[in-house]
Amino acid sequence: MSLANGPKTLAIPGPSMVPDRVLRAMHKPSPNIYHGPLIDLTHSLIPDLKAVARTEHDATIYIGNGHAAWEAVLANTHSRGDLVLVPRTGSFADGWAELARGLGLRVEMIDFGNRDPIDAAAIGERLREDKSHEIRSVLAVHVDTSSSIRSDIAALRREIDAAGHPALLQVDCMASMACDRFEMDEWGADTAIAGCQKGLMTPTGVCFVFYNDRASRARERADCVTGYWDWVPRTRPEIYFRYFGGTGPTHHLYGLREALDMIVHEEGVENVWTRHARVASAVHAAFDAWEAGENTALELNVRDPASRSHAVTAIRLPGRATELRNWVEEEMGLTLGIGVGMAAPDTPEWHGFFRIGHMGHLSGHSILGTLGTIDTALKALGIPHGTGALDRAARALAG
Repeated sequence: MSLANGPKTLAIPGPSMVPDRVLRAMHKPSPNIYHGPLIDLTHSLIPDLKAVARTEHDATIYIGNGHAAWEAVLANTHSRGDLVLVPRTGSFADGWAELARGLGLRVEMIDFGNRDPIDAAAIGERLREDKSHEIRSVLAVHVDTSSSIRSDIAALRREIDAAGHPALLQVDCMASMACDRFEMDEWGADTAIAGCQKGLMTPTGVCFVFYNDRASRARERADCVTGYWDWVPRTRPEIYFRYFGGTGPTHHLYGLREALDMIVHEEGVENVWTRHARVASAVHAAFDAWEAGENTALELNVRDPASRSHAVTAIRLPGRATELRNWVEEEMGLTLGIGVGMAAPDTPEWHGFFRIGHMGHLSGHSILGTLGTIDTALKALGIPHGTGALDRAARALAG
């Protein structure tokens, strides 16, 4: 008998669970897109988006996902033939690099593997070697959604400055925005990108680019930019439709307004970060206990606790991860994330990874349910594991 009837839980690293009140806010007739309340609502989003990114600089909204944000930020800051340096900590760095090549940029990648964060000193060393300042940008993924590695962005900025190098520091915050602490201005990021479907708790379809004055100056020489991707008319539009290069994503805006009310004006960004850190500590504590068992192959992907994301956790379970994912979904109503980019999909190794998304609209109660379901699956499937995981998770949540 399946126990999957009743409420389902989506514990993948995006799209995340959407709050009922966000869905209700979206459930209204199409608005007037020429004047009236929608225009005022859109204007109100910009300062709150900047509050989440922790910037006093500019913010733009695009209709699209993370790939759209990648293209937007590169198009506005680069010319064809430019060289970009990509520190790799997972498959999303690969994706950004591939898109850069498609725009006619040259890509140099330093691969730190799928288990360790960016070594900022190594990036600094490479920039010191670049005497002619050929490298125009460092494209850094703050939290790689595939590997769950979190890298130190502030350390990267210190290395860039110490090298005396003019390269822009461009940061992918798709998985981290409104989950892991990110301080765009304080840490010296020149641009940051994010999407609405993870920590911002809104259905997939809208993405954001934040940029400072240095990035704005780079726009002056960029020849990759086209009319649609140009952030200049979107930043301070003379006519409302220029916010979006055409018709706005009206119902996403309604949902985003509600989500930002929850994050910025009710809970507060600092408290959102603290909640995610506490929930992540419960996940990591549970897996530490499961890993301690005899003959277990279960293992957290990120070895250094300080480099583990508060938004997503990647797990290694050789040969049985797909079996576990299928069991929890079919028997218990819990959907876990597949292992993206850790092995080729057509190989046996691909079935050795899964991910837990713990981002956005979640509580201590919901994460204990997820961890309890995984514990049940380990027992039902006879997968060797240590004991006491739920006790350790409860203690982590208790503080």
